[in-house]
Amino acid sequence: MKLITYLTFPGQCEEALNFYKNTLGGNILQMSRMGDSPMEVADNLKNKIMHARLQLGESVLYMSDTFDPSSVKQGNNVSLSLDIPEPAKLGELFKKLSAGGTVTMPLQDAFWGARFGMFIDKFGIHWMMNCELKK
Repeated sequence: MKLITYLTFPGQCEEALNFYKNTLGGNILQMSRMGDSPMEVADNLKNKIMHARLQLGESVLYMSDTFDPSSVKQGNNVSLSLDIPEPAKLGELFKKLSAGGTVTMPLQDAFWGARFGMFIDKFGIHWMMNCELKK
């Protein structure tokens, strides 16, 4: 069994896909457009993403645009959590991913023995970042 997070965007899935790929060093496994499907699609949606898969290490993230952009409430129903083994890398990724977004909890030492922080990125996605501190 694998836990796969699926993100839905109201039209900027491709931009988000490339941002995460470049920032996290991922690999796009699949990207299909709505206009390539056999379904009837409005002209303004044909170039939008029907489905994409992004490989991030051993995990895969699924992403797509939606047919009804007004139905998406960005980030309020999904949180992604990254465990990062190196404190220096944690700070670097936290800064890059939170750029243009809103930090809701700055990186700080947490009671469970880790450095932890949270933010909402520029696409409205909620993130948690955690790095276990060496004893």
